[in-house]
Amino acid sequence: MVAAAFVAACEAELDAPKPGNVHHFAPGHGMAARDFIASARAAAPHIAAPGASVGARILGAVEATWDAVGQNTNLGIILLCAPLAHAALGAGGDDLARETARVLAGLDVADAQAAFAAIMRANPAGLGAAPEHDVSGTAQTTLLEAMRAAAPRDRIGWQYAHGFEDIFGLGRDALQDARRRGHDAARATLDVYLTFLAAFPDSHIARKYGLDLAQAVQQEAAREAERIRFAPRDEAFAIALAFDRALKDRRVNPGTSADLTVAVLFADSVQPILASAHKNG
Repeated sequence: MVAAAFVAACEAELDAPKPGNVHHFAPGHGMAARDFIASARAAAPHIAAPGASVGARILGAVEATWDAVGQNTNLGIILLCAPLAHAALGAGGDDLARETARVLAGLDVADAQAAFAAIMRANPAGLGAAPEHDVSGTAQTTLLEAMRAAAPRDRIGWQYAHGFEDIFGLGRDALQDARRRGHDAARATLDVYLTFLAAFPDSHIARKYGLDLAQAVQQEAAREAERIRFAPRDEAFAIALAFDRALKDRRVNPGTSADLTVAVLFADSVQPILASAHKNG
């Protein structure tokens, strides 16, 4: 069920016209929706592998993705979803946020080494060298501590350092608000994505092009999100696709915002599984 929830979250994210990112409405950055579907299906058994460590889930999923599509389509998604899956599979309670915090606190050096190997394998754009806990070297600390060191420059590292606060707070709130307003799944996904893109500079943009551009895109996203918020569905999608073309013309991909969106959808799918398992004993 966790593997199926992972694939479903990855596929659902592609149904929304996420500006600057890949989706069913338009390819981008040398990738198409089919690459992400193939990646999700290849990675899912490793994300949900019984008894695996978080690090093993990450490395196995990245290696399977490369065998399937030969490029980095989902490193951020994997880094976010592996701890969530681990929490769900080994949960002692029905609160996914609390269980995820427990998993993060238990990460060790072996998890860090596996994650370092996965990141080197994926070789994301703008990776460069880090002043502390560089992934090209041997891990000297836990994965949690390595992510805490990366947190000031990377929003995925920030999630590890702050108990996945954006997933269980900002993102979940946006999803629930969209549902209260009667939005369908694709429109709700777009709302979550734009919430992240407007809330803080996208790490992927900042890593590749610098903080100034990431902040400029954040400001653009805030304006477009305001236009989209109360627009009818077709109009909202038209505004989003115009923004999508503008970003892709500049070769700008808010990849971290998309990764966070998948994690929100995955957590949302896994939480009821957790609650049902504990309710039924």
